[in-house]
Amino acid sequence: MKTGPTHAPSADGRRAIRCVVAGRVQGVYYRAATAERAAALGLDGWVKNLSDGRVEAVACGSLDALTELAAWLWQGPPAARVASVQVEEWTDEVPERFDVRG
Repeated sequence: MKTGPTHAPSADGRRAIRCVVAGRVQGVYYRAATAERAAALGLDGWVKNLSDGRVEAVACGSLDALTELAAWLWQGPPAARVASVQVEEWTDEVPERFDVRG
């Protein structure tokens, strides 16, 4: 199911989302490519592999940049085969840069 970021912005206009991506997304450079794309869009956050084979990404920034990242997650790097992208609001802390986590 594909949804977009629709929650209210923070006082500084930034929003945060959590995306869970399923399909062939581990072992195909998905985390690194996501981090590169997010950084290019000026987003903060992180991306990591989940134990069930999915990838989780949390991103914070402008609505336009988040929307662009959410759309890009459906494609990913060339070797990826994305089956689904779930997007939801994120209200926890987000680091001030974009990191790849374990």
